[in-house]
Amino acid sequence: MEFEREYSRVGPVENRLPSPNRSLPIALMRARESVMSPIRAMLLESGLTEQQWRVLRVLAEYGPQDATEVSEHAGLMMPSLTRIVKRMCENGLITRVKDETDGRRQTLSLTDAGHAMIEANKDVALGIVNGFKERLGPENYEILLDLLQAISQRGEH
Repeated sequence: MEFEREYSRVGPVENRLPSPNRSLPIALMRARESVMSPIRAMLLESGLTEQQWRVLRVLAEYGPQDATEVSEHAGLMMPSLTRIVKRMCENGLITRVKDETDGRRQTLSLTDAGHAMIEANKDVALGIVNGFKERLGPENYEILLDLLQAISQRGEH
C-alpha cells in the first residue's frame, strides 16, 4: 500500500505503469489458468500433457503436416516439439516420416490411436468450450479470440 501511494506521486498518469489489476500480462496469465484448469482435469484422465493435446488437435484439424507447421499452429518451440513428438510416436499417437529429399523435414500424422484419443475427449472438450461461450456470450467469445489473435501476430508492437 505504501508503494502505491509513493508510486502514485511519480509523474503524470501516462507515465505510470498500469495497476496489476489492469496489467495485460497478469490478466493473460490469470485467464490462462482459468481456461486451462478444466482442460488439465480432462487431460489428467487421458494421460496427455497440454502440449501433446495441442499437437493432436492441430493434426486432427489440419491433417498431416511438416513439424515446423505443427510447431507454429500449436504454439510450441521446435526443440520442445521434437521431444513431444518422440514421446507421442513411442505411445503410438502419431507417426513421423522423414522427407526423402530433405532429411531435416518430417511429416507428422495422427494414428488411429491419436484419432481415438481426440474422439475420447471430444465431448468434454466441447463442454469446456461451450462453458466459456456461455460465460462470455458467443459474440464476446469470438471477439476475444480475434483480439488474442491480433496480439499474437508477429510484427511491430
